[in-house]
Amino acid sequence: MGEEKIIREVDDKDEEIYQVLKLALEAGRILLRSGAEIFRVEETMHRICKYYGYDNVDTFTVSNAIIVSLEGEKRELFAKVKNVPMSGAHLEIVAEINDLSRQIEAGLYTIDEAFEKLKEIEKIKPNSGLAQVLAAGMASGCLGYMFGATAMEGVGAFFTGLLLYIWIVCAGRRGLSKIVTNIIGGVIITFLAIGASWIFPVLRPDKLIIGSVMPLVPGVAFTNAIRDIADSDFISGTVRITDAIFVFAYIAIGVGFAWTCYNYLIGVM
Repeated sequence: MGEEKIIREVDDKDEEIYQVLKLALEAGRILLRSGAEIFRVEETMHRICKYYGYDNVDTFTVSNAIIVSLEGEKRELFAKVKNVPMSGAHLEIVAEINDLSRQIEAGLYTIDEAFEKLKEIEKIKPNSGLAQVLAAGMASGCLGYMFGATAMEGVGAFFTGLLLYIWIVCAGRRGLSKIVTNIIGGVIITFLAIGASWIFPVLRPDKLIIGSVMPLVPGVAFTNAIRDIADSDFISGTVRITDAIFVFAYIAIGVGFAWTCYNYLIGVM
């Protein structure tokens, strides 16, 4: 009986370590998938593990993967790896998990309760498609005006950016790749800008394009990449900044292709 009790206690302890490891990794996964910086992901996992009594924790995080290891009381090691596909930013989820890690440290959650809270946080939906479309239109108009567009051109950029983001929302729902989405997006805004300038000759297509292209620019990803590099997370920073640069290239290809086609057609006509 005594031996069975010892075995049961060891199994229970191993299960607790596994659950803590799983909780920390799940929090890190959701953070990384939602666009959080590498240092924030690792800090959150360390906070969770240390609160539950495991100070010997090591983490290795890159832009699309997390490795976490814990050392038990008898120096046994527990490790887990998680692949995290790169996706867009969801800053509300980042803020919620950041708060959750502080609340765990304050003793407000058991392991099971923390798991339930994580599930609730992960289900937080982004703003509706309509809100995103309107926000993209406003951003396009304002940024176009900042870059030298007239008030009327700013209004034109608003509608061009609005129509562009309808395409982005539809492409996202259909699961189209980033390459296709951004190249076609560049083509759309160029032809829309050219068409608007034909209808309203006072509008300059270059100003409409400059304003309308802004919703496609991965500003958060680029900023986080710089932040990661500044924190000496060179691998993650390089991967993220490379991804952002490729997005810039896809946009340029789309705009350049549409503009070349337009010039060719004008020359033929």
